[in-house]
Amino acid sequence: QVQLVESGGGLVQPGGSLRLSCAASRSIFSINAMGWYRQAPGKQRELVALIIGGSTTNYGDSVKGRFAISTDNAKNTVHLQMNNLKPEDTAVYYCDADLGGLRYWGQGTQVTVSS
Repeated sequence: QVQLVESGGGLVQPGGSLRLSCAASRSIFSINAMGWYRQAPGKQRELVALIIGGSTTNYGDSVKGRFAISTDNAKNTVHLQMNNLKPEDTAVYYCDADLGGLRYWGQGTQVTVSS
C-alpha cells in the first residue's frame, strides 16, 4: 500500500500558475503509474495528468499545453505544474497511485481560480 499527501493548492487569479505536489510513502519506482485527477462540484472526477513507468505521460484534453506532470524520484514526489489557469480549472485535485490494479488516493487539495 501507499499513503499520498497532496499540497500546493490555493486561490489564484486567471492566467496565474500553481504547482501541486504529491508525496508518496514509498519509492515511486515501485508504483506502476501516478496521476492527478480533479473533481468540480456536480461533476465526475476526471483525469488531469498521468505518468506511467516514470516517463510516459498522458494529459486530459482540457489541460494539454498548460499543465505538466513530473517526478522527483529522490523525494518520492510527483508534481503538477499548472500554468495559464482558467476558472474552469477550479476543483479539488487528487493524487492517485496505481500499484498493479490497486488504486490509492490522497485527501485532495482545493484549487480555486478566480479574480
